[in-house]
Amino acid sequence: MTEYRFGISVTPNAEHYQQIVAQVLAAENGGLDLVGIQDHPYQRRFLDTYALMADLLARTERLRFFPDVTSLPMRPPAMIAKAAASLDVMSGGRFELGIGAGAFWDAVHGMGGVVRERAERLPALEEAIDIIRGALDVGPERRVVRGEGRFYPAHMYPPGPPPAHRIEIWIGAMAPGALRLVGRKADGWVPGGGISRAADFPQLNARIDEAAKNAGRDPGQIRRIANVGGLDIGDAAAATALLTRLGVDGGIDSFVFWPGDAGTAEVERFAGDIVPAVRQRLG
Repeated sequence: MTEYRFGISVTPNAEHYQQIVAQVLAAENGGLDLVGIQDHPYQRRFLDTYALMADLLARTERLRFFPDVTSLPMRPPAMIAKAAASLDVMSGGRFELGIGAGAFWDAVHGMGGVVRERAERLPALEEAIDIIRGALDVGPERRVVRGEGRFYPAHMYPPGPPPAHRIEIWIGAMAPGALRLVGRKADGWVPGGGISRAADFPQLNARIDEAAKNAGRDPGQIRRIANVGGLDIGDAAAATALLTRLGVDGGIDSFVFWPGDAGTAEVERFAGDIVPAVRQRLG
């Protein structure tokens, strides 16, 4: 049986820090499952996503958090693995890792990040995922992560600490090659652009499923996590119908609602009215 999850995205605007805390606590109290936070370090108005997640994990007991999604060009993979494992240990196993090949390349360049040519982005992402997965799967036995890659030559380093649970890696992508990468190596897919291409989800999911089967994996073990913006919370019936269609027709199992403002009213309405109705319809 599919495990459906519901959550919110909070915009890491430093000016709205106290409102962010209130929104997350409303999600926790409302019984939601997830909080996603976009990662744009070059945005001067934003708090650092990983620092903010650490703060919010410490304030909650049940919610799971994930970067939606980590900007790989701004963060070396070995350090992503270190941060992910640290957050997971400190939260008792409530961190999952969203990651993407990158965007806003002029801004990345302006902040000193690594700018990749188009043909380099997918192989760099795959190489990074191999390093991160190797680091996160460290056991109690002593071992090292090795790599001889073109983009991230992690020659040899001891990973750790061991995470509190097996951290899932969710890839934010839409390109055909990236979808095949999701099928081969990822634990989840976050469609780029949210639900703007919801009509294409069946065929995009099919590409992931085919790649998973070719790699000897069960496609049913790969989560499908959609960012849902523009949801009219005031029309509960329409909102419920939309999310139900995304689950039934689009193959989505995790729904991340983007509130229209920094208040808690929409979060409370989503958790109290919309989510129970969708859960009931999806069974």
